[in-house]
Amino acid sequence: MLATSLRRTATTAARQTTTRCFASAPVDFEHFSSGWEKISSGYEAEGKFHIETFNKISPKGLARFPSKNYEIKEDWENNNAHAILLRSHKLQESEVDVSIRAIARCGAGTNNVPVARMSELGIPVFNTPGANANAVKELVLCGLFLGSRRLIAGINHMKQLGEQGLQKERVEKDKSMFGGREIAGKTLAIIGMGHIGAATAREASALGMKTVGYDPALSIESALKLPREISIADSISSAVAEADYISLNIPYIKGEGGTHGIIGKDVLSHMKNDAVVLNFARGELVDSEAMKEFLDKGDGRYISDFPDDLLWNHNNAILLPHLGASTEEAEETAAAMAADTIQAYLEHGTIKNSVNFPAAALPERKEGSIRVTVATQNVPGMLAYISEVFAKHGINILQQINTSRGDLAYNVIDVEL
Repeated sequence: MLATSLRRTATTAARQTTTRCFASAPVDFEHFSSGWEKISSGYEAEGKFHIETFNKISPKGLARFPSKNYEIKEDWENNNAHAILLRSHKLQESEVDVSIRAIARCGAGTNNVPVARMSELGIPVFNTPGANANAVKELVLCGLFLGSRRLIAGINHMKQLGEQGLQKERVEKDKSMFGGREIAGKTLAIIGMGHIGAATAREASALGMKTVGYDPALSIESALKLPREISIADSISSAVAEADYISLNIPYIKGEGGTHGIIGKDVLSHMKNDAVVLNFARGELVDSEAMKEFLDKGDGRYISDFPDDLLWNHNNAILLPHLGASTEEAEETAAAMAADTIQAYLEHGTIKNSVNFPAAALPERKEGSIRVTVATQNVPGMLAYISEVFAKHGINILQQINTSRGDLAYNVIDVEL
């Protein structure tokens, strides 16, 4: 097993670094001078990596951690966990022990993790993009049918008739109360064409729907997964203008220029009066007041996977209890992806699917070498400074990689023992 150590030092305000060493032999140096107040013990002792979990994580996913090298608990008494796995738990900084090297969210969104603060502390935060895409896509398709046929109202009506013993007598007379429309030949606008959006577009096309998409950040990978028949709009307003259904598949981003309330009066004013809005992304994307006004004045529908204090009892709204990724398969896939990502980082310093660190990977280190990772501010001269530190102590660098993301730079360096 690889022994790991961590040091946090600040040479100057502009040269704050976080250093980790991955070696087959103990490395002795000062630990943690970054300002954390919690006391941790046992994290640098040779033995197993300690994984702390919040929420219920799929056992099949956790089984990806080999038991000979990893131990998993919900709580580590000595504050000596090396990594955190969580789902929806809202993580507080006080729960991040000084020994934590990495955090992985079993899901795509990381709004429940203080990502900016973790970046300052040199802790990569990982997610599992695409792990729940199939589960959410299937629920979006369910939303299409719920918005087309008044199934929920019909089911509730049959229950009421059943209580009165009138089901058989009234069923044929009352069914006209719950008429609907078919989705074949209708137009679906897809706002955001990542894993879920692209999958939804393919399935909708297969069901005979016309599709139009909007995504200013459309990647080549996602574009290749889109159906050939899809048309691409240059704005949200133009995408929804002729759509019978609108599926929201964009991330929630706070602050100026973000996506909070992006589906407001302006966008809703461009929709058909009977348009169906499907929100299986984030509740905060929709301006509730504007949506209520839209639903009140026409025959539009709102199908959402999130609670809403204003729309919860509206006749034209159906709110689900955040069931998008609540399938056994999705939870297993997300947990497995998170486990693999954590292993790759703890054992090799590899960064993949991080929301705050740049992607990075080096080939397997040679026998008799030590792998060191250094996170720094992305400022001129840092790479030279790091090399100077090793040279000053007569340590030879065998191979290295330097990558950056915004204000953060990440280095993986193999040195000779």
